[in-house]
Amino acid sequence: MSTTLAKKEMHDAGQKQWVLLDASDVSLGRLAVRIAGILRGRHRPIYTPHVDTGDFVIVINADRVRLTGNKATKKEYMFYTGYMGNERYSSASEMKGRNSRFLVEHAVKGMLPKNRLADQMIRKLKVYGGAEHRHAAQMPVKL
Repeated sequence: MSTTLAKKEMHDAGQKQWVLLDASDVSLGRLAVRIAGILRGRHRPIYTPHVDTGDFVIVINADRVRLTGNKATKKEYMFYTGYMGNERYSSASEMKGRNSRFLVEHAVKGMLPKNRLADQMIRKLKVYGGAEHRHAAQMPVKL
C-alpha cells in the first residue's frame, strides 16, 4: 500500500471553496490557528505539505477580535525602516485602532510555513474590519 501525494493538477481552482469566519469575541490565537489550517488544507484528506490544497478564507469583524490577558498593552509590534535608530514600536491596541486587519493577518502569516508556498496561501486570506464583505458571489460557507 502506498501513500498518495497530491499534485498541483489534482487540486485545481475548481475544487477550492470559500469559507467565512466571524472574528467577533474570538481569541486571536485560536482564530489564527483555525485560519492557517484551512489555508494550508489540513482539513482535507488529500493534504500534502508541499502542495497548496487549502481553501479561500474570508474573515469579518476583525476589529472585534479578542486579546486575552495583558496582550492589548504588553504585546508590541516592531517596524524597522532600514535606517539606524529608526525602530518603531506599536502596542496591539494601537495597531487595532489604526488597522484592525493587521492583527489577524500578522498572526496567520506567522503560523504558515516560511517559504514561497506561504505567499500563495496568504493571498487567499481576505480580512475585513466590519461585517460586510464583497465576496458574496463566491457563496462562502459559514463556519
